[in-house]
Amino acid sequence: MKHVFTSIVCCLLFATNGLDVWAEPPSPQITVAADSPVASQNTHVKGDGGLSLTSQKPNIVLIMADDLGYGDLGCYGQKLMSTPRIDQLAASGMRFTQAYAGAPVCTASRSVLMTGLHNGHTPARDNVPHYSTYFQEDDVTIAEVLQPAGYRCGGVGKWSLGDTGSVGRATHQGFDSWFGYLNQDHAHYYYPEYLDDDDGRLELAGNAASREHYSHDLLTDRALQFIRESQASPFFLYVAWTLPHFAAKDEDPDGLTVPSTAPYSDRDWDERSKKYAAMINMLDSDVGRILDLLSELELEENTLVIFTSDHGGHWSVPKPLKTNGALRGYKRDLTEGGIRVPFIARWTGTISANQTNRDVIAFQDMLPTFAELADVSPPQGIDGISVVDAMQGKKLDSTREFLYWDYGHCRARYDQAVRWKDWKGIRQGAGSDLQLYDLASDVSESHNIAANHPEIVRRIEAMMDGAVTPSERYPIGKRYRGRPLWTREK
Repeated sequence: MKHVFTSIVCCLLFATNGLDVWAEPPSPQITVAADSPVASQNTHVKGDGGLSLTSQKPNIVLIMADDLGYGDLGCYGQKLMSTPRIDQLAASGMRFTQAYAGAPVCTASRSVLMTGLHNGHTPARDNVPHYSTYFQEDDVTIAEVLQPAGYRCGGVGKWSLGDTGSVGRATHQGFDSWFGYLNQDHAHYYYPEYLDDDDGRLELAGNAASREHYSHDLLTDRALQFIRESQASPFFLYVAWTLPHFAAKDEDPDGLTVPSTAPYSDRDWDERSKKYAAMINMLDSDVGRILDLLSELELEENTLVIFTSDHGGHWSVPKPLKTNGALRGYKRDLTEGGIRVPFIARWTGTISANQTNRDVIAFQDMLPTFAELADVSPPQGIDGISVVDAMQGKKLDSTREFLYWDYGHCRARYDQAVRWKDWKGIRQGAGSDLQLYDLASDVSESHNIAANHPEIVRRIEAMMDGAVTPSERYPIGKRYRGRPLWTREK
């Protein structure tokens, strides 16, 4: 039986590090044309008088970029690419500098986010093996915590946790609506032939050739539509954009599909750098469109907005752009470059402006945080803690001992990592010696000091050994040789 909970609303957006204040550009007019291909066929219809608010629980908008590095944003130190709207978001709220993704890859990180269970026993622990569903009937998601209290829960973008028709699909896991990609491999195409639309499809026949509909634009239009339709009652909107994730090479030889390289077309850069920077520009602009709509609808003081990324940036991003800033490693690594992410929270009137927070938080903390805001109990046995106090500038009183990640269960090498206080332990390969770093003085993890601290090493090794619940779906050391379940021909 699924757990039954009460719900709440907050707005979440995902990004990277640094805190510069930018002048805000003029607000664009936000509309979704009635004949737009993204206009929902399952429109939420209000009565003559609309729906009335029965409480002041905040709306939640969770915006998560895909493969956005810690150093890709101006407010986290980016010098070449401009992100004025996200920087302005940071200046009007709180920028976290020690926030962590659930995992170094997409599916597992989203599983941690949705369930509040860390990488050692969340349902989905890696992108492989490929399964038609990662969530089962008894798994409890953020949406299932919020929905029973009367909140409308919607999502756009990449779900990655259950395919069409499976029990793991978003609309079977607490979401009233979902538009985008249920399967992560489908999300490698920015000009798809269709997008999943609740339990059906929005057909885009011939789009791969015509390139008429760029998927990010359709996802954003639907997100704006959801906010407009849900404004009279509490809502949770999960914006899981696919930008700036790499594209399939058969769609773009550089793996960076964009309609144009504007506004960087005239830069003296290589073409790949222009394309990636254009992706970041689109991401930034559409964060601005969401913020502008919240302002237009006078929802800013009743909406928590958080912006983050699902994990670190990809190794293929051109090196001059410094996608992960000073952090070592990339997506798929358990060094800081693979798992430390930008995280910005804004709740006008509740979160003070222009704040930098150095508390250690992680994706598993979102479910209990939203539960506290909704005044409901989270599921028992989760790993996350509420970070409401941290967002309000209070001391985060955490009873959590450590953070845990792993990766590569069914790959060539199985890695594990633990953060305990300022210590970071990494094991690269089952049974290998532990590497130890002091993040307070060595955030780039360039000096392995394990030989100097044998007691710390033993303690972290014990944490690693006790953090994992074995899973038949992820047999450690058994190499997966399968193929993706979704193909472009389907």
